[in-house]
Amino acid sequence: MRNRILAAAVMAGVAGITTGALAQNTVIIREDPGTVGVAVEDTGIVPAQRRAFRTYVIEQDTPDYEVGDEVTVGRVLPEAGVTYYDVPQQFGPTTYRYTVVNSRTVLVDPRTRRIMQVLD
Repeated sequence: MRNRILAAAVMAGVAGITTGALAQNTVIIREDPGTVGVAVEDTGIVPAQRRAFRTYVIEQDTPDYEVGDEVTVGRVLPEAGVTYYDVPQQFGPTTYRYTVVNSRTVLVDPRTRRIMQVLD
């Protein structure tokens, strides 16, 4: 009888240890080494900088390209005949380039030549 009580106590102890180990909530967080930074949407020239940027473009004597259609956001500019210029850092970080089309300053995605912002 004593052996049965001792065996039952040992079994209860082992069960308690196992259950306790399973009940622990350990969370391991690993960073993906391939992830660098966070993607941020390019907003172009912010409203507070637009007037100064337009003045800059005029001072640079940027050539004006004529295209037949209306200049609107989303329009893709021709592959040939238009030159795209870097936006100086003083106007904020942007991946876009600028040019002047139909007397309007525009920001263009250089990969797609798509107008992303029209600065009036």
